[in-house]
Amino acid sequence: MGLLTNVALASLKLLAGIVGNSYALIADAIESMADILGSAVIWGGLHIAARPADQNHPYGHGKAEALAASVVALMVLAAGIGIGVKAVDQILSPHHIPATWTLAVLVLVVIVKIGLFRIVRKAGKESGSGAVHVDAWHHWTDAMTSLAAFFGILISLIGGPGYERADPIAALIASGVIVTNGILLFRTPLRELMDEQPGDIVGKAKTLSAAVPGVVIVEKIGARTSGGRHWIDMHVWVDPKMSIVEAHELSHRVKDAVRSRMPSVVDVLVHIEPAR
Repeated sequence: MGLLTNVALASLKLLAGIVGNSYALIADAIESMADILGSAVIWGGLHIAARPADQNHPYGHGKAEALAASVVALMVLAAGIGIGVKAVDQILSPHHIPATWTLAVLVLVVIVKIGLFRIVRKAGKESGSGAVHVDAWHHWTDAMTSLAAFFGILISLIGGPGYERADPIAALIASGVIVTNGILLFRTPLRELMDEQPGDIVGKAKTLSAAVPGVVIVEKIGARTSGGRHWIDMHVWVDPKMSIVEAHELSHRVKDAVRSRMPSVVDVLVHIEPAR
């Protein structure tokens, strides 16, 4: 849905920007073109991430989601910098006042993009996909850049001669929004690629494990994320007089307790230690 919508909107904005003499609208179209490639990259990343685990990838292919999201974030940064450079050039050189009807195009774009942002964000929350989350906020950025372009064109039209630079200034503001968003979007996949500890997952898993009868204390616990799924390792203290068989059965009860309440957890590795 995002890919097809971006193709239609990018074409509309580019044509309107060229015919209507609006660089802010052309800059917005360039950002939408980045959205097209970004949606394609996200789609490919999700397709690879959905592959089952194999001998060479025992933890699955979920990291492909984070890699795809990183590529999209870098694309957003590159688009923002490129738009900013061109906007400065347009500010320094003379240009025409945009056509009035370009405002209607931008209103349509903002409405569609905000709607698409809500749909994709909901899909990201339901699937737990960081890549889809990044794609959703990419749509939000596009909506905000279109809004900036709207006000830039509006000011240039109201002000008339002497206010022509309001259009590229809006494009420059939009480039700042795009660059900032690109930096923020890069944080989510970077955390996953660097195996940053998901605190909410760790805290809940520790609470569930500690509640299992026979567990004295959960000493250490760590988790890694891959494609919205989690793998957990923990050290569990038990009665030192417990037999190997009993300890083994307890470790399975701990694992079952966590997985039954946390669907995103694929596996729990329990290391048994005698309570001191």
